[in-house]
Amino acid sequence: MRQIQMVDLKQQYAKIKMEIDKALQLVIDNAAFINGPAVTDFANNLSHYLGTKHVIPCANGTDALQISFMALGLKPGDEVITPSFTYIATTEAVALLGLKPVFAEVDPKTFCLDPGFLEKAITPRTKAIVPVHLYGQSAPMEEIMHIARKNNLYVIEDNAQALGCDYHFSAGTKKKTGTMGTIGTTSFFPSKNLGAYGDGGAIFTDSDTLAYKLKMIANHGQNKRYYHELVGCNSRLDSLQAAILDVKLKKMPEYIAARRKVADGYDKAFAGHSRITTPFRAQYSHHVFHQYTLLLEGVDRNGLIGFLESKGIPSMIYYPVPVHRQKMFEDFGGSAYNLGTTDWLTERVVSLPIHTEMDEEQIHYITSHVLEFINKL
Repeated sequence: MRQIQMVDLKQQYAKIKMEIDKALQLVIDNAAFINGPAVTDFANNLSHYLGTKHVIPCANGTDALQISFMALGLKPGDEVITPSFTYIATTEAVALLGLKPVFAEVDPKTFCLDPGFLEKAITPRTKAIVPVHLYGQSAPMEEIMHIARKNNLYVIEDNAQALGCDYHFSAGTKKKTGTMGTIGTTSFFPSKNLGAYGDGGAIFTDSDTLAYKLKMIANHGQNKRYYHELVGCNSRLDSLQAAILDVKLKKMPEYIAARRKVADGYDKAFAGHSRITTPFRAQYSHHVFHQYTLLLEGVDRNGLIGFLESKGIPSMIYYPVPVHRQKMFEDFGGSAYNLGTTDWLTERVVSLPIHTEMDEEQIHYITSHVLEFINKL
């Protein structure tokens, strides 16, 4: 059996080596390393895949969020509602601009923003909502967009973990996550479902006006070289990464199917176990399983992690400390929040390996050892 990895990028590369190497060589031969044809081609292809009008590549997912807030003209003191059960980058980008993060509760089944809590968190100073499509499952966007429209709020989707996920509306239509709000953002960190071989990110919008501003802000606030209309930053996806991503984008349906097959194997092995809750799959969301996260009850989580490690099985806690309890947010009143579901989840979640190259032997090995430990309790 091959060594088990949380994400096996080496095996994935081995299968597409010829395509990746050819794409990289073409960039090197053209020597167009910054904003070259490879970046334009990838942006156009990703736009087509997502069904959105504009894709603006940038340096990373955190920049994608920050640039989005800048383009919307949010000012210091404006409130932005976002879940606390997320990676720090979501709220870090809010704080970087002097905006006020308002930490929201999540649904204990989906791990995504709770619309009921969201509506209660809105104040006259609220300007935007940042739903996070966590672990590969969409937030309940139909309800969120209804609340946003009713209160005249922007919606910036953090789609770093769910690129390729379909959201099914009650009317029967569907859209990709990241394309329903005012702006969508994503990360191409190597471990993502669409991952580069370095850092990268992108911003999505159907608005021509916003796209114009987003492009300028990501490029020093200029549309014409040396003529700077806005305060911007330097945030670019380089051509080598774009070439890699363009190859992998063509494999996305295959990659999503592979991840869902692994998740199906895990679900089957853990079905009906009293101490294990497998990931909930909302009817509106075509889960793409960036992470496969169990919810444990009455289990020594650290003991399980140590036991699995002794058997050569990695696992991770995403996330052990909710954002509102992080030291960096003490000045924003984070410790004053009472987010019982979020605290409850952080004490019980554990994520198992999941990636495109996993096979049935590995799945059986992992699940049998998880069950071995838990059934001894």
